[in-house]
Amino acid sequence: MQSGERRKRRFGLRVLAVTLVTALLAGTVVHFVLFANRIAGVQVPHTANADAIVVLTGGHARVNEAVRLLEEGRANRLLISGVHPGTTREQLAAVTSSRMPLKKSTVELDRVALNTAGNATETASWVRKNGFSSLLVVTSAYHLPRARVELSGALPKVELIAYPVFSKDLKLEEWYREPATIWLLMREYVKYSVARLRLTLQGVN
Repeated sequence: MQSGERRKRRFGLRVLAVTLVTALLAGTVVHFVLFANRIAGVQVPHTANADAIVVLTGGHARVNEAVRLLEEGRANRLLISGVHPGTTREQLAAVTSSRMPLKKSTVELDRVALNTAGNATETASWVRKNGFSSLLVVTSAYHLPRARVELSGALPKVELIAYPVFSKDLKLEEWYREPATIWLLMREYVKYSVARLRLTLQGVN
């Protein structure tokens, strides 16, 4: 092969590589924007009743909202998943300003889960043990997509009703104007994508 032809071939391969990388980056950006807009547009469901409630810990607001839903009769049982080993029921009741004690008969504490995948595993065990067919999933709005992916993988036959909790400090409606919010959503998008890929590979195997 002559040197001129080799140069043309190398140039063509470089162009192809640049095109592929550009397309991959553009596709990632588009998917991220769709992901962020989906989170920004999430709404509290009009009918939020289920057999049970699970709240994935990560702030007092999440637990407070889950306990409120339990008090309203939206479900008869509540699992608080990811509770710190040193946290007591009395402490949880105090931070939620609950009007009723967090009785073992209605509220169960999962102290095993350390992350969202662990939340899904422990929740699935609890749901199967109690024979629930529908579940109200309470967590932060930005965390819902990943939580649903993990829980759907662990409980494919259970109806999951997403119940978002909104932080006053997080301006999701104008996420593209807030660097801190953009960074938070980018990290969550990566975790969400990794979770989807892992569950897809597990399904193939």
